[in-house]
Amino acid sequence: MEAYKNFSVAAYVYAYYLEKADEAEIQRGIDFFKQYIPLKKVYIENHRGVVDIPVEKLQAAKAVFERNGIETSGGITSTALINGIRKPAFYDTFCYTDPAHRAKYLEIVKDIASVFDEIILDDFFFTSCRCEMCIEAKGKRSWKEYRLDLMEEFSKEIVALAKSVNPKVNFIIKYPNWYEAYQETGYNPGKQKDIFDMIYTGTETREPCYSAQHLQRYESYSIMRLMENTAPGRNGGGWIDQGGASDNVNRWLEQANLTMLAKGKELMLFNFAALIDSSDLPPLGHELYRIDRFIGGAGEPIGVKAWEPFDADGEDQVYNYLGMGGVNVEPSPYFDENAPTVLLTQSSACEPDAMEKLEAYVRKGGNAIVTIGFVHETYDKGIKEMTSVRLTHRHVIGNEYMIDNANYTASHYTRGTEPVMIEVIDYKTNATCSDITLLAGEDNFPIMTEDNYGKGRLFILNVPENFADLYKLPLEVWRAMNKHLSMGQRVFMAANPKYSFFAYDNNRYAIQSYRPMHESIEVIVRGECTGIRDLETGRVYTEKLKLPEPQMKGDATAVIPEPTEYAFPVVIGAGRLMFFEVI
Repeated sequence: MEAYKNFSVAAYVYAYYLEKADEAEIQRGIDFFKQYIPLKKVYIENHRGVVDIPVEKLQAAKAVFERNGIETSGGITSTALINGIRKPAFYDTFCYTDPAHRAKYLEIVKDIASVFDEIILDDFFFTSCRCEMCIEAKGKRSWKEYRLDLMEEFSKEIVALAKSVNPKVNFIIKYPNWYEAYQETGYNPGKQKDIFDMIYTGTETREPCYSAQHLQRYESYSIMRLMENTAPGRNGGGWIDQGGASDNVNRWLEQANLTMLAKGKELMLFNFAALIDSSDLPPLGHELYRIDRFIGGAGEPIGVKAWEPFDADGEDQVYNYLGMGGVNVEPSPYFDENAPTVLLTQSSACEPDAMEKLEAYVRKGGNAIVTIGFVHETYDKGIKEMTSVRLTHRHVIGNEYMIDNANYTASHYTRGTEPVMIEVIDYKTNATCSDITLLAGEDNFPIMTEDNYGKGRLFILNVPENFADLYKLPLEVWRAMNKHLSMGQRVFMAANPKYSFFAYDNNRYAIQSYRPMHESIEVIVRGECTGIRDLETGRVYTEKLKLPEPQMKGDATAVIPEPTEYAFPVVIGAGRLMFFEVI
């Protein structure tokens, strides 16, 4: 089969399979893959749980793959039962405080480094152990502090050992999809990115309701972008699996598509054994040729710069919920003071200088959107100097909305099908403006406020108490939110969620539908244009609606200049991924 031009595909060969498979069975699996996927590499595992693969068998498996023109690397899953004694740790991950556990781990690393020039750690290289040894060693430190220090130290030890055995070894740490919890289990990308040669990204999203992780499907894209910005040029790829996607093959394809839309260099399929004879492999192979054609012409991804500092937590997954409503997000552990628009969440406020950065950014002309969680965290740390918004600790429920804006004369009223609950925030008339307002009886309450500050503007996004209630907001509310969140970009979208929007810096765009039916959405272009063109079908959409323009309000004497906006109605099929350009 013809190789993909803009990325490659790899598969993970885990130890449970390799323990029982002979060379003939491995060859049968390779032959099945060859029908549907141009497999470039495999990662062959030498340890998982209670299974250890002898060096001789690793070498034999390696030879089978290489005879078929497939590159080989090694892999380790960091779960074990040492001396038959269970540790108080979820998934039976290693206890890196216990000398017996450390000795076993070093033996595993030494063996695999003797066979392969590249090693990847599956995403169990963490610790949740609270055995007596760990409790004593932790002392008065928090578990977060202890585990971050512990895993930083042991990471250095295993990398040094691997390179002493094989100086050519390229050592990779794969990070899991639960980025908001890294610090509590010792995952330390802020330090480990400089200890390991490369990182890798878990882009496997789960069923968002019936999985405890509540991962939103947009995360297959956003976490890839977060890790690309964590270690630029050294993120090896994205790792997907069928877990949590087994009820619908489209979710398996979405994981792959979104990983590649995020500009992953390699797509890792977990796992080789599970995909042999699987009906999921043929559609994946077909879809990847399609995504390859688009990615070949797409520039660098762009979006609102979401600040997700290292070791921070709060408002878990909130920007992925926004991403399911058409907000294109570019998360990074670093604050971008030159971005046209930034998004700060409760996680951002974990940085001690978060308010200092925000104030300087807005004052010099930036547009900042902060969530209600950020306001809570910085309430007595300076945010009240930038807005008249105040917390009340009350809540309200409603499903009617008013869209207003200090830069426009017209207001728009709309209704949602289901009520949502938000926190009641107070503000002072004409000191702050409520751009999006929830109506409840003869009262109303801000969902998005706007303040002028220095040369810039500050917006507070009052996300619902249940982030999933964002999906109950109607198109008109999403249009108003996305308008602000996309400032500095030429194109944004408006729709009833669930849709994701992807933008690139060379006039290439994509929209992914997660909806169960055909629906009309709005592609909104700032500035004059002829229309938009579907890059696959060639269809040109020219029907457009000119949206309201800024006008002086009341006795105002000026407006904030904005380019004219045109909304193009486009029908998107159920579950469809559409590629387009502006003409």
